[in-house]
This record gives sequence, C-alpha cells and structure tokens, in this order.
Amino acid sequence: MVALTLFGIFFLLLLINVPIAISLATASVSTLLIFDGVRALSSLTDIMYASSAQFTLLAIPFFILAGVIMEHAGISKRLIGFADSLLGHRKGGMALVTVLVAFFFAAISGSGPATVAALGTILIPALVKNGFSKSEASGLLASSGSIGIIIPPSIAFIVFAVVAGDQLPVSIGRLFIAGIIPGILLGVAFLVTAYVLLSRRSRFDTQAHQNAYQPRQKTDVQTILKSFLSAFWGLLMPFIILGGIYGGIFTATEAAVVAVFYGLFVGFFIYRELTIRKLKTVFVDASIQTAVVMFIVASASLFAYIITKENIARDVAAALLNITENQIIILLLINIILIIAGAFIDAISAFYLFVPILIPIMMHLQVDPTAFGVFMTINLAIGLFTPPVGVNLYVACGIAKISLKEITKAVFPFMLAALVVLLLVTFIPEISTFLPDLLNVD
Repeated sequence: MVALTLFGIFFLLLLINVPIAISLATASVSTLLIFDGVRALSSLTDIMYASSAQFTLLAIPFFILAGVIMEHAGISKRLIGFADSLLGHRKGGMALVTVLVAFFFAAISGSGPATVAALGTILIPALVKNGFSKSEASGLLASSGSIGIIIPPSIAFIVFAVVAGDQLPVSIGRLFIAGIIPGILLGVAFLVTAYVLLSRRSRFDTQAHQNAYQPRQKTDVQTILKSFLSAFWGLLMPFIILGGIYGGIFTATEAAVVAVFYGLFVGFFIYRELTIRKLKTVFVDASIQTAVVMFIVASASLFAYIITKENIARDVAAALLNITENQIIILLLINIILIIAGAFIDAISAFYLFVPILIPIMMHLQVDPTAFGVFMTINLAIGLFTPPVGVNLYVACGIAKISLKEITKAVFPFMLAALVVLLLVTFIPEISTFLPDLLNVD
C-alpha cells in the first residue's frame, strides 16, 4: 500500500503537469502523513538537509558556474570557429563540426541543455545553410547536446555516485573516465545518422545537394593555426580538470573550484569578454540552475528515503527476479523502464527514484557498478531529447523557432542511433570499464 500510494500520487501529479520536484516532495510528504502521521514531519528537514549538504555534491554548483562562465567568456564561438576551420570544408562538414563542438563543450559544461543553449544560435543557422532543414539541424544539436551528461565532468555521474553510496560503491573519477568511450560512440552514431539524413535529403532537394556536395575551399594552415590558438584556452580546460583528478592533485569537488577560477582567468585576462558587469548575469544564471538542481535533489531524497525505509526496493527487485533470472532479459526490461522514465522525468530525479530499486538487482546479477552507472546515464541522456519532456528539445525549439512536433519527427532517427549505442554499452560492459581499468583508476 505504501508503494502504491507513493508512486500513485507521484504519477498523478505528473499527469496534471505539476513540476517534478514538487511532485516528488508532495508524494513523499503525503505518504508519510497517511501512514506515519504528523510525527513523521519532524524528520523531513533533517533528511532533505543531509541529502543536499554532502561535500561531494559541492561539485555540482561549481561545475555549473564554470560552464556558465565559459559560455559568457566566448568559448563556444571559438570552439565552433576552430572545428569549422578543420572540417567545415568537407562534404556535410557542419554535421561533423556540430558533434565535435558539442563533445568538447560537454567536457566544459557537464550539462546537456547548457550545451544546446551555448551552441545553438551559431550552429543551427550554419547547418541550415549547409543543406539541413531547420528541424533536422535542431534535432542533431539537441541529440548531440545529450553527450554533455556522459563526457566528464558529468553532473549526472556525481549524483549517481552519491545516490549509490555504500551499497554499490564507485568513485566519481572512475565514472568520469568510463564515460569517455561511450560518449565518443554516441557522437559517432549521431554523425552517421546526420550523414544519412543529409544524403537522403539531397536526393530530392537540389539546393540541399548543392550546399552539401559543393564544399568550400579548404582552409589554409595559417587560418587553422589562428583559430586553434584562439580556442586553445577553452580546449585546455577539460585536460586541466581531468589531469588534476587522475594525477592526484585534487578531488572531483576541488576540480570544480579550479574550473571556476580557471574560467574567470580566461574570461577576464585571455579572451577579455568577461566584465564586472557581466559577472552579475553569470552568477544569477548559475544560481538559478543550481537552485533547480539542488531542490530536485532535496525533494528526490525524501522519495528515496521512503523507498529504502519501507523495503520497496527489495520487494521490487525480488518481484523482477521472480519473473526471470536471465540477465539479458532483466537488463532489457531495466533499459525499457529507464527509457520510458527518462521521457517524463529529469536525470537527477530518475537516479534518486531508480538507483535504490535497481541496486539489489545489479548486485544479484553481479553487474559491474561502473558499467551500471554508465548505461543508466546513457538511458537518461536519451531522455534529454525524447518527447514529451526532453529538455534539450525545448531549448533547441526556442532557438530555431520551430514547434515540438517538428523537432520530434526530426529527432527520431537520432534516438534509434542512440539506442544502438545503449545496447552495446549495456551488453558489452568492457566498453565502459576498459579505459578506467587500463589507467588503473579506482
């Protein structure tokens, strides 16, 4: 009855478009009042504070701030300029530029929507000019932006490590490294899909064919070098963060603080696009994003508390294992559940809802914790561009000024490509564990 009440209220609120964080909190508080009475309310603030006041979670506001700083510092247009000088002259080269720049910017922001917002105003018009329809261009960028929660530094991996906790311990550093190869695979899948779309479109659209298959003159070496030097300080940021973590110089949380100060240095003294006046906008944007994330964390922690306290996780795991103990079938069922959930709720909420439930199953199946964290994150990355709640879709729609219906049709091929990568990562865990094992990252 507790489980039915908890999940029933939560999904009912979602159906009437109540924000996710409020739905989580309301369902949790209502369930506690119904079954434990008013005395249960005395522990609410302690639970919410304890969940959001963890040292590891300090990395989230600092990585968000670092991403906003680098966005306002002009890093996005410099990355695009460098990638365009290298690849823009090729046939369909802007598709490659889009995926490559999204990949690098993801390694700065750690956020999917932030990647789409920072790159969209430049890349969507450029893609349209190079033969894509506006909806296809928006779909490619919205999909590529999802790489932001897989490529390190990833806010999603930080939350997963915190929620998994002592039950299924895995370090943030190991998760960061584990996300690199799957992130590259996802980018390649999007790129292949984009080329297929462009090829099909050019068969029926003469102008698209001319734009895609009459490439411009190759950029000279001097221009490439100039664009590289311009983008160098932005390109260096991910290497400083990851090098410091894996060199034992600082922790992931400390790396986030280093990223902030590095971003300020580059913005003020190298690119000189940051000003004292701009800092107000930077801090306001970062504060709003942080407040949203931490409110979700605090609300979701109540939900996770009830799931654990009432042994709902154990009962669900037992029920699923009673259906079958075939690992392939169970992993497929879990992927289906996560994909459906990702279409309606954000990644952070999904971690708090499903990690406590899935941990007993993963332990029973002896699934590697790192592989579990990566394939679960890829599931939720797909949710970023899956209607009806995919955040990346709304950001891209706002930039391109198209409807959700238009971008939904365009994004479908990219969803299929992402599902292929998801299945590979799920059933070949070495894709995730190979690199951290090779580098001996614990």
